[in-house]
This record gives sequence, structure tokens and C-alpha cells, in this order.
Amino acid sequence: MRVPLSWLREYVDLPATETGRDVQAKLVSAGLEVETVEQLGAGLKGPLVVGKVLTIEELTEFKKPIRFCTVDVGTANGTGEPQEIVCGASNFAVGDKVVVVLPGAVLPGDFAIAARKTYGKTSHGMICSGDELGMGDDGTHGIIVLPPEYEVGTDAIELLELVDEVLDIAVTPDRGYALSIRGVAREAATAYGLPLRDPALLDVPGPNSYGYPVNIDDPQGCDRFTARTVVGLDPEAHSPIWLRRRLQKAGMRPISLAVDVTNYVMLELGQPLHAYDRSRIEGAIGVRRAEPGEHFVTLDGAHRALDSEDLVITDDRGPIGLAGVMGGANTEIADSETDPETGAVKGTTEIVIEAAHFDALSIARTARRHKLSSEASKRFERGTDPQAASAAAQRTVDLLVLLAGGTAEAGVTEVVAPSAPRTISMSADHPDRVAGVDYGRETVVRRLQEVGCDVYGQDELIVTVPSWRPDLAFPNDLAEEVIRLEGYENLPSTLPTPPSGRGLTDRQRLHRRIGRALAGAGYVEALNYPFIGETVLDQFGLDADDARRRTVKLVNPISDEEPALRTTLLPGLLGALRRNDGRGSHDLALFETGLVFRPTGEEHKAARLPVDRRPTDEEIAGLNSTLPRQPRRAAVVLAGAREQAGWWGKGRPADWADAVEAARTLAREAGVELTVRNDQHAPWHPGRCAALFVTVNGEETLVGHAGELHPRVIKELHLPERTCAMEVEIDVLEQAGDGVLRAPRISTFPVATQDVALVVSADVPSADVESALREGAGELLESLRLFDVFTGEQLGEGKKSLAYALRFRAPDRTLTVDEASAARDAAVALAAERTGAVLRGA
Repeated sequence: MRVPLSWLREYVDLPATETGRDVQAKLVSAGLEVETVEQLGAGLKGPLVVGKVLTIEELTEFKKPIRFCTVDVGTANGTGEPQEIVCGASNFAVGDKVVVVLPGAVLPGDFAIAARKTYGKTSHGMICSGDELGMGDDGTHGIIVLPPEYEVGTDAIELLELVDEVLDIAVTPDRGYALSIRGVAREAATAYGLPLRDPALLDVPGPNSYGYPVNIDDPQGCDRFTARTVVGLDPEAHSPIWLRRRLQKAGMRPISLAVDVTNYVMLELGQPLHAYDRSRIEGAIGVRRAEPGEHFVTLDGAHRALDSEDLVITDDRGPIGLAGVMGGANTEIADSETDPETGAVKGTTEIVIEAAHFDALSIARTARRHKLSSEASKRFERGTDPQAASAAAQRTVDLLVLLAGGTAEAGVTEVVAPSAPRTISMSADHPDRVAGVDYGRETVVRRLQEVGCDVYGQDELIVTVPSWRPDLAFPNDLAEEVIRLEGYENLPSTLPTPPSGRGLTDRQRLHRRIGRALAGAGYVEALNYPFIGETVLDQFGLDADDARRRTVKLVNPISDEEPALRTTLLPGLLGALRRNDGRGSHDLALFETGLVFRPTGEEHKAARLPVDRRPTDEEIAGLNSTLPRQPRRAAVVLAGAREQAGWWGKGRPADWADAVEAARTLAREAGVELTVRNDQHAPWHPGRCAALFVTVNGEETLVGHAGELHPRVIKELHLPERTCAMEVEIDVLEQAGDGVLRAPRISTFPVATQDVALVVSADVPSADVESALREGAGELLESLRLFDVFTGEQLGEGKKSLAYALRFRAPDRTLTVDEASAARDAAVALAAERTGAVLRGA
């Protein structure tokens, strides 16, 4: 919301010495987020005056239209002689009043004006457009043409209100009243302790039976509808300069008098309005939900298919407006036109004004459904003041009568659904207990009255909430009002004192070790949004019953394409890899640790917990039970070169083994052994996919997968060839660990190394052979490493040779050859028993 300081001063007598920065500080202290204070006309220096165009000479020898003009600027140039000016615009004629800047002046942007020769003529100044003066868009994109009543030589800086300060306020969703000058003025008046001249305090005639007919079929969607009619409007009437300038400063473009007046009143009072050309309305105005299959064209020219939940304004033909969002093109105020034969001016002369109050949730859903955010919907969905509707309609009528010479018809229509004022019961010391500050009853009552509440009672207060504050619904909302007006900066700061001897938990330490280990291995951490869509799951080739397809959908997603919480880390990481590869970084190794969200199907709606006390353990447990399972995972993706080429060697590309090694790195940080088996699991390549297992409570448990992605997935996601990935569940690694890692014991005795080559069937996993060797070797085995895999005709069809290096060491003695050989033979024997392994060459 852009608030010109000059407009704000009309309703609050701010001290004359107060600058925009001073007002900003006061409003920020009161809880309004004033982002910037824009200095309009900064650096502007006259003379800048009203001039009258006397002559225009068209210079035709140039590629674009150029005009040499003489302009009467009175005595502003010191001579009284016409000013000669070269201009490239063509939207003015002889006799028009224009804005002229004379030599010696400085325009915004430090643009100094001087006489200069151009296009073969000497130009003594400029005829100005709105953009050149920093006024913003007025819809003409050309020279400012002023009404004829302004005197030549009048100071245009004052006339056009070029010097001002504008507060730019970021209005939060719960403070819709601040989307109006009235609402901001109320906050300023409270902050300065000054009286407010409320622009909504108008004499409004009561409703009668001869106003424009209105029928409300959905009183829940529209609980108040005011209609007023103005006739006899001058179709040639234009918005005065002061009105157009206020709209421009507030960030809106002037369009026509009727539209400008409704926009002006909306900005002033916060009540959106709409003006209908009465000659284009057929029958009574109605408010109802749209019928299936209905269509209509909005003011922006878009043809819209309506939803049955949309609230629409209708006449006898059907929809004429999307309630609270945008009007229809079929009742639009007509632009004035001059009949070339008779010279008569035609246009809208009779207007029906709508000022209604609509259900905030319904308007918000309609605006999002049609992707049509308007100034009206922005206010309705945040909550408008229903009591201001009749005052806003009266204000609009008064301005149209004043500025367009119209006449207000006596008929007043006001359809109101019965409602009672909202009241809240609150103990007088509730704000004290929330803030930890002793405000006292008098301060609490005074502050609540300043925001418009009626307060009764002593120890137990009965608070009647003002109509313009729909956000006040609970005692804590009232406490917040007291606290913010007393000043957040005045709240005492008390830092919590943690109990001594406590640091990071074992789980936190593991998470940090994992991050450091992956960073040390050359991976770069990428933090991604935790959102996914169905499209990427389809691209992954997941089966219909895959658990990763069961997602938690968001009610208000940032993007409609990604409306669900992620069930795997890979989509975000692969997206980051694709973006970086597209920007020329082809050798990539990225990792991420974070939560995934796996619904169990047993989730239910959460209960609202109290904030004035600590919830009980049962309440916290009930709240946790509403959440989906949220395991913490770690994932890596790789593409391009894993080892760079150089004088030291050729380098090598990243492959599936690097992804598996990344998983082993994480397992080592958790102090667990990883078992690797062949698997088929989307989105990995079926022949290059490893299932990763750890032992938890004596049972082998799947912890994740690693390998090369399926070529079809790589093609669908536009990834580099042979992209590899790994994903494991950190929580399972933690469960498999023995707790605190212990440093390995270093033996002073020598190691005994035994190599063994075993021939097994090609379908026997090496992990099974390794497990049998490890168990058979016993306690003397220090490490086991597979260093060669061989296949060939000499082994026979369907056979492979696995060569292992076994390291034996005793903690208290030097092993003999016989002891090492015996341990090796025991390992081979158990491998032969379990896997059918045979010593190669035996």
C-alpha cells in the first residue's frame, strides 16, 4: 500500500516538522511494515510553469515527427515573449495548456535544462510528459495536456503536486484495514496520540423501497449490498488533477472519471466499489453462485469459464461481474465519443454504484482459481469493513455529483444479512501474562479503545471488536494489540540459560559428521525446496503402488506444479544438477541432507493448542500423531569427471561405484558396516543399481539405494549421460550404530595377509561370499577387500572368480603362518558351504 504523506495529513494533523522518515519510524513501532519512503520530486527545481501553445510548425525533413512550437509562458521567462521549443510529441494542438520547463530548471534524475540547438532550431526549454516529471503512467504516454482553466505562468510544481513523500507499506494478511488511507491514518493518529478525522463519518440516507432492485441468493457469500444511482453525468467530464495525482502516487493509473472515483474511494476507505453503466443492465442486480457451464467476459477482455463455487453478480441475462474480483465487459462504463455529424458527445450518463461486503475465503479462492488478483480481491480476501459500504457509496455519489455534474437519485438500496457484533471475553491481566510486563488494567483498556474496541468490565473484560478488524477473534489477538501499541521494543529481553553439561545430541553429531564427510569427499551441498509434483514421479518411472507416490498435498502451494511435500531428495538434487550443467559446470558432485515426508494414512486434523501455558505431554503427542512420518535422509548425485585429467593421469568419469562409495562413507561415520546387493529400483538402471543394507537389532535392514540412473530417466529429466545417485536414510544408519564412535585400537604386532580366489556361480552376490568369509575367518580377521573379479572361458559358462585380500592380526601376539592359514581355510570352508564357492585352481 502506497500512502502519500500529503493525503495522510488530511485526516491526522501530523506535526509540520515530521518527515516521511519520522512517520515511518512511528508506524514501524506500531507494527506496520513500512518498507521504504519514496521522495517524489527529489532534486526538482523550477521554473516549471503552465504554458499555452500558440503555434506549431511541423518539421518534415526528419525521419520522425518533429514540431517547432511557440508557447506563451507569461512572465516566467523574464521577457513575456513566446518561448520557442522543439518537441517530438504529437498529442497536443494549438491552444492547449501544457507544462513547460524553462532553461535553468533541473528535472528528476539531475537532468539540467538549458537552451540547445537541435533539428536545426534552438529549443529554449521542454514541453513535458508525465514520465519526465516522475509522475508515473497517466495512460497517454505523451505530453501533459492541462484543462483550459489554468492560468498561463502558474507554478506547475505546486499545481501537479510534484513534491511529496510516499510511504510504501507491506501489509500483512491479518491487517487488511491498512490497505486504505483511513486505516493507516488511524494507526498514525494512535502512534502520535492525535485525533482522527474519519473520512467514513458521513451523513448517509437510510435505505428505502425505491432504490435499484437487488436480490441476494447467497447471504453467506454476500452479507451486505448497497446500491446507489447517479444520473445526468457529463460524459465529457474528466478527473481533476488532484484526483489523478493521488491515484498516481498510490500506484494506480487514471482511466476515466467514474473509474477513478471508485478507485479513489477504495484507496481512501478500503471499500472496493464497482460502477455499472445503468443503460447496459437488464433487470435487477443479483448475487449468487455460478451455474455449471456459465461463461462471461471480464473487464480485461478474458473469456472465463466459471466454477460452481464462484460468487457472481448478475442481471436478467446472466453474470455481469465476478464478485469482489473484477467486473464484466458487458456493463463497462463507456468512453465518451463525439458524433462526427452532429458534434454531440455520447457516453455513460447514468451509473449504478455497487458497494458490497463479500466472504473473504470465497473471494480468495475465486481469485486464485482464475489467476486474477485485483486491487479489490486483495482487500476482500484480507477482510474489509462491512459498516463502511454505505459510507463508501455515499462518498462516491458525492464525488460524481461534484465532478461530473450529476444528480443522485433518492433511491437507496441496502440489503443486509442479520449479524451481531463480535465480542471477546478476556481477563484484564491477560496481556500482562502474555508479555511478561505489568501493563495494568487502565493501559489495557485505553489501548483497546484506541484500536476501536468497546470495553466493559473490571477483572474480566468484555471487548466488542470494531467492524474493520476481522483479525481480532481471540484474547491473544487483543493482547497483541496492547503489546504492539505499547512498543515491542519495550519488552524486556531475557536470554534463556541452558543447563550446563549439555551439547549436541548423538543424532545431531551424526548429521554434522555426515555433512563434513561428504564435503571432504568433494561434494557440494545444495539446499532445495521440499516440494515435488506428479510429473517428476512419472519421469522417475515409479510404479502406481510405489510408496513414494503417496504424498502430503499442501493447501497453499507456492507453485501449482509442485503442490506436494517431497518423498525423496532426488528430484531437487537432480534439478540442481541439471541447472548447473546447463550453465557450463559439467563435473558435478552434489549432496543434500533433509527430511522427506511419508504419510502413513493415519494422520488426522490437528487440535489447536493453548499458548498461555505449556501443552501437556498428551497434547503434544496428539499433535505429533497428526504429522506424516518424516525420516531424515542423505543423497548425492554425480555427473561428469570424478577425477580430473592432468599431468598425473587421464582422470576418470563418475560411475555407480562412486555413488556406492558415498554410501559407505556415511556408514563409516555412523560406525556400521554396509552390505551391498544387486537390485532393481526406480529410478536406477536395473543392472547398475545397488541395494544398501545394515544390521539393526540383528536383522538386515534396507537403508537406501545407489548406482547409475536409468537411461530413460536421464533422457526425461535432460540430465548428463551416466548420471549417478545415492540416497540413504540417516535414521536407520543411526539405529544400526553402536552409539559413540570409538577410535580403532592400533596393534603393535605385524599383519598376516592371505589372498584367496573363489569361483562361484555368476548369479551369486559378492556380498554373500564376503559375509561368509568374514564370519568363517573369526576374530583374527582385521579387514576383507575384494580386489578382482574375473570371468572367462577357462572358468566355464556362468562362472566368475572373486579374489579377496584377507588381513589377519592378533592384538597380543604375532600370528604364525599356520594360524593365518587356518583362519583362511575356515573362511573358505564356510563360503563353500553357503555359496558353493570353490578355490580357483583346486
